[in-house]
Amino acid sequence: MPSTSSTRSNFGAEVFPAHTPAASQIFTTVLSHGPLTRADAGRRAGLSAAAVTKAVRPLIEAGYLVEDVDDEVRPAVGRPASLVRVDGGRALFIGIKITGDEIFGVLTDLCCRIRVARNLPLPARAPKAVLASVAELVRELLTEADGFGVPVLGCGIAVAGEVDRAEGAVRYSPFLEWRDVPLAELAAMTTGLPVTVDNDVRALTVAEQWFGAGVGLSDFAVVTVGAGIGCGLVVHGRVVAGAHAVAGEIGHLTIDPAGPPCHCGNRGCLQAFAGDAEIVARVREVTGTSITDSAEAVALAHAGHPGVREVYARAGEAIGRGIATVANLLGPERVIISGEGLAAYDLFAEQIRDAFTAAAFGSAARCDLLTRPLPFEEWARGAAATAIRSFIRADQ
Repeated sequence: MPSTSSTRSNFGAEVFPAHTPAASQIFTTVLSHGPLTRADAGRRAGLSAAAVTKAVRPLIEAGYLVEDVDDEVRPAVGRPASLVRVDGGRALFIGIKITGDEIFGVLTDLCCRIRVARNLPLPARAPKAVLASVAELVRELLTEADGFGVPVLGCGIAVAGEVDRAEGAVRYSPFLEWRDVPLAELAAMTTGLPVTVDNDVRALTVAEQWFGAGVGLSDFAVVTVGAGIGCGLVVHGRVVAGAHAVAGEIGHLTIDPAGPPCHCGNRGCLQAFAGDAEIVARVREVTGTSITDSAEAVALAHAGHPGVREVYARAGEAIGRGIATVANLLGPERVIISGEGLAAYDLFAEQIRDAFTAAAFGSAARCDLLTRPLPFEEWARGAAATAIRSFIRADQ
């Protein structure tokens, strides 16, 4: 990833001692599945015992992996087996999630466990103002990091919209109203850290792949419901961005060509049925009230207003059809449903599952639907996961 490698050299940051793809593969295997015996790690990574030994040695010498004797894992004859695990306290990383009006930051260890969480309001959405807030939040987290006595080796930033991760640029972010902002370069200059920038849903997908509900799955998707409708895709073990960094843009799948207008200029998009702002606008229409946010819309639905409940039912049906399209195209083992919109999940859960079952073709209907309510701190953790990935895998 060009932007990350260049910032490493600029700031003289520590370089991960994985000089071969095998070393990187072993480390990520132990990171997601460990502690493991060397034999188990080799089996999971598809590597020979000799390759595992060669890969593990520099990682142990540098302190990224440690080996413990486990008396409970004992072969039939001989000494207890040794377990290899990642030393999570070996390094720290920062993750930043930028929303339209607030930024959330976390300090994590190498295993992406949150050690400190902070958030700040955004006074304005212009790049200069956002960068100033990011720098302030990073300074706070770096001050907290001093107490741990280990280096902060990278910062990940997650932004909604079209993000070119390889270039570290935000091509278009509707909530921030940004176009072609070289965020990784600017943030690296203001924070003094190597910076990785990615789409927020893809970042969350990385965290789920390595540390969450996607561990061990080669094909899965993350669908997020809230201000926007997002989708992160993992195909054959790799997070997919596509040739133009917009893979998984299910928010603008056409659910009903005669449906409501969408801000993109089309009609009947999934976003037009199920986005937070679109739901609030529809609830205002059916009730004649002047509600301003999703919490008020949800309260009206829970109070039993039939028109409002119908709005949520239609949203659930649209989401279910969108998820079925993902299942039909890619055949994932699991779809993880998350996002701030899950506050209303009880209002449309049945419709999501019914519409999914009706629209999923054949065996695609066997896809597991799993709901995971995750606060914005977890999205920031996703950003930290992308920084960890960039640090340990130069090809990512």
